[in-house]
Amino acid sequence: MLKKKLIFVLVALALVFSVPLPSHSCQASEANVYVQLQSLIDVMNYIKSNYVEETAQSELIDGAIDGVLRQLDPHCYYLRPRELSNMAERLRGDFEGIGIMFDIRDGVLTVIAPIEGSPADRVGLKAGDKIVKIDGKTALGITTQEVYQKLRGPRGTKVNVSVKREGEEELLEFAIVRDKIPIYSIPSFFMLTSEIGYIWVARFSQRTDYELEKALRQLESQGMKKLVLDLRWNGGGPLLQAVKVADKFIKSGRICYTQGRTSDSTQEYYATEEGTYPYFPLIVLINHASASASEIVAGAIQDCDRGLVVGQTSFGKGLVQGQFKLRNGGAIFLTIAHWYTPSGRLIQRPYRNKSRADYVAEAFRDTSRSGNEAKPVFHTLKGRKVYGGGGITPDIVLKGRNSGKLQRKLRDRNAFFDFAAYYLGTQPQMPENFDQFQQNFQVDDSIILQFKDFLFSRKIGFSPEDFQHELGSIKNSIKAEIAGELWGAEEKYQIYLEKDPEVLQTIELFDKAEQLLAE
Repeated sequence: MLKKKLIFVLVALALVFSVPLPSHSCQASEANVYVQLQSLIDVMNYIKSNYVEETAQSELIDGAIDGVLRQLDPHCYYLRPRELSNMAERLRGDFEGIGIMFDIRDGVLTVIAPIEGSPADRVGLKAGDKIVKIDGKTALGITTQEVYQKLRGPRGTKVNVSVKREGEEELLEFAIVRDKIPIYSIPSFFMLTSEIGYIWVARFSQRTDYELEKALRQLESQGMKKLVLDLRWNGGGPLLQAVKVADKFIKSGRICYTQGRTSDSTQEYYATEEGTYPYFPLIVLINHASASASEIVAGAIQDCDRGLVVGQTSFGKGLVQGQFKLRNGGAIFLTIAHWYTPSGRLIQRPYRNKSRADYVAEAFRDTSRSGNEAKPVFHTLKGRKVYGGGGITPDIVLKGRNSGKLQRKLRDRNAFFDFAAYYLGTQPQMPENFDQFQQNFQVDDSIILQFKDFLFSRKIGFSPEDFQHELGSIKNSIKAEIAGELWGAEEKYQIYLEKDPEVLQTIELFDKAEQLLAE
C-alpha cells in the first residue's frame, strides 16, 4: 500500500516536471529529479522491510515533508491536520469548551485562570484549583492532549469536574456546560495614569481590529489622552490584521506593501481615514520577540511619524506565508513574498547557512544589532533616519526587565502562583475590590515570613543574600499573583506593570511623542 501511495506521489510530481522544456540541460535536470524521487521510494521500502522496529509510515511521510521545507527559509513549515485545526482556532479567535487557561504541574491539571465570562468562570472555578477527576474518572497524570479531548467539546454538552481547592477539605463538584470560548488577542487594557492608556496586543487574530476598537473606545471614555501600545512578545499573525491595526492610528498613506514572484502576491496596503484615531500621542513598545505583524504595525507607525517606537530591536521577519492545503488534511505554509514598510525597508534578518535554532536564538543574543552603522538608511515622512535590515530599530532603546536568578527559579517552580492560593486559603478577609487592593494591600514582613516558610515546606532553597537582593521584585510577584487569584489575569498583569522598567521608562517619554506630532 505504501509503495502504491509513493508511486502516485512520484507520478504526480513527474507530471509537474514533464512540461516541455526548451533545453537539454533542463531535461537532464528533470531526469535527475525523477531519479531522486525514485530514491525516496527505495528508502521508504527499505525502512518498511528491514528497519529493526515497526514504524508508522504516515510519520515517515510527514518527516519527508518537513525535510523538504527545511531546505527553504525558516518560516516555511508543515502542519499536520490536528495542528492545522488548532492554529485555525487561534486565528479565528474562538473554540468550544469550558474556558480555562491551565498547566499540568506534577501530573495535576491546574487552573491558571478561568477565561472571563466562560462556563468555568460562571460556575466559580478559580486560579489554583486542581482538577483531579473528569466525569468521575481520575485526571491525575493527564496529558495536554487528553485535557483538550475531555474538556473541549460541542457547545451545550456537559462535563463534570471534581476540584481540590486550597483551604477546602472536601472535593468541590462542578457541572459545566460547554460553550463558545473567545481567544482574546488583547488580554489586557487599562489606564496607567489619569491620562495614559495602555493596550497589550498579545497576538494577532481575525478579531484583533474589533478588540482594539473596543479597547480604544473604552479608554477614551475613561479620559485617555495618550496611549502605550505594547507589542512585546507578540509573534504576529495575519497581515491584513496588522494593516487594520495600523490603520486605526494612521490617517492616510501607505501602511506596507508586498512583492513576490506572482502577481497576486504583490500588493499595496493603504490607510483609510474612516475610524482612525490619529490625534493623541502614541508610543509603541517592542522587544526582540516582536515579529511579523507586530513589525508591520511598528514600522508603519515609525515611517509615518505617527508615534514613537521604543524598546529593543524587533525579531526581523519580513516574509509573507501563503497556505496550501494537502490531501491528508494538513497544509504547508510557503513564503510567497517579502513585505516592506512605507519607506521601502525590508526588515528580514539573514537566515542562510544557519540552523533554525541559531536563527531564532540570534534575535535574542545579538547585542550588535543595537548598532546601526552597517544597516541601510531610510527616511520617514518628516525626514527622520530609520534603518532596514534586521528588524525594526526603535527610536529609543530601553533597558529591559532582567529577572534575577532567584526570581526565575521561583517562577519556574510555580512558587508565586502556588503561594497565592495557599495564602488566600488562610485569609478570612481581603479588600473588596481591585482598586482598594492595588492602593492599600502591601506585602509586609509577615507575608514574607509566610512565603519563606512556604518555600521551605516545598523544599525550594535560596540564599538569604539573593532573597534580600531581589526582595522588591519578589514582593511585586506575590502581590500580582494574589490579584490574579482574586480577580483574574488582567488585574495580575496590572500589578506586574507597576514595576515593569520598560513601562516606567515609556511613561517618561511622552514629551518626545508629543513633539513628534507637533513637528
